[in-house]
Amino acid sequence: MSLTPRERVLAVLAHERPDRVPIFIGADLTTGILSQAYLNLKTYLGLEPHIEGYLYDWPELGAPLIEETVLEHLHSDVRGVQDRFPAATYHRNRTRPPATPYWDDWGVGQTEIAPDFYYPSIHPLAQAHTLDELLNYPHWPDMNDPTRYAHVPQQAAHLARENRYAIVAAPWLIAPLERACQLQGMQTFLIHLVENPDFAQALLEKIKALCLTHLGHFLKALGDHVDILILGDDLGAQNGPLISPRLYRRILKPIHAEIIAFAKAHSPAKIFFHSDGDVSAFLDDFVEIGVDILNPVQTSAGQMGNLAELKRRYGKKLTFCGGIDTQRVLSIGTPEDVRQEVKRVIEILGEEGGYFLAAVHSITNEVPPQNILAMVEAALEFGRYAP
Repeated sequence: MSLTPRERVLAVLAHERPDRVPIFIGADLTTGILSQAYLNLKTYLGLEPHIEGYLYDWPELGAPLIEETVLEHLHSDVRGVQDRFPAATYHRNRTRPPATPYWDDWGVGQTEIAPDFYYPSIHPLAQAHTLDELLNYPHWPDMNDPTRYAHVPQQAAHLARENRYAIVAAPWLIAPLERACQLQGMQTFLIHLVENPDFAQALLEKIKALCLTHLGHFLKALGDHVDILILGDDLGAQNGPLISPRLYRRILKPIHAEIIAFAKAHSPAKIFFHSDGDVSAFLDDFVEIGVDILNPVQTSAGQMGNLAELKRRYGKKLTFCGGIDTQRVLSIGTPEDVRQEVKRVIEILGEEGGYFLAAVHSITNEVPPQNILAMVEAALEFGRYAP
């Protein structure tokens, strides 16, 4: 029997076998499509090649808000609800002089390092190393600003009344380590984690407190109209962890645990945790602190490529989301390469359920539309479960 998209997603979250593997595209940046790839896809589909809006209403992010017509073409089983930046942040950036940095609500400057590609490269706390400097930082964001959340109740209630797609809440960057690295620069903050741990801990705690205030308002605006909540922090590098598991368990794990516990106390949502790279060393920790869905399962990174072992060890504890390689297969492979990779990943991670098909992070600008559609078509072909 064919399920609705939401029923399909809920079956997987309950570790039951659905009618087919759900397709998870377009809920946020980590599951989205970058601008040029999106325009190429629309052209290939015979649609007008323009962008109607951007995720988080943030053009410099480079990730379109995927239109409903395109989501239907891609058979996505989810629909995202995002927060916004404060109205003052949008006004400041829309009136800034051309070719100048974009400043986010934390005071981080994002410079254009390639045409239409912005990166957080101005770190306002790069020189900070004392608790007084954190106390006196003038640009901590106002998480009580109602313009961040005003649109959320209506949007979530509309999706709930429709009751067709799974509702995915995607607040922007509830990720303490990544925030700290943006504020200080990655190298600087990672050095502080080891050599100045009291300062590093204080910065992470400040970020956590702001994230919890933000999350509280966002979840209240959603009410019960949510199935999945996207959180995360990038803890993996290409061939291993970004920080040692011991350091993670001492400093960051309690912070992640508190954020997840808060979310579960204030929402019925399952926790989707995004962490790039080889995070195999942290998977037991993720299970322990309440992660329900692991994303993006970066198969090109270290031990994350051993899908059979991941499924064997964690298939009853975690739902996997991702696994379709963007670095090589989607970007430079042929449609047949994509088709075979989708088949392979579904056969392993999708055995008896427990898997959402998605690309590893955003579908990048290099990915041709034929490969995006090959991924989706292969999921529809190979992702069917026997009655």
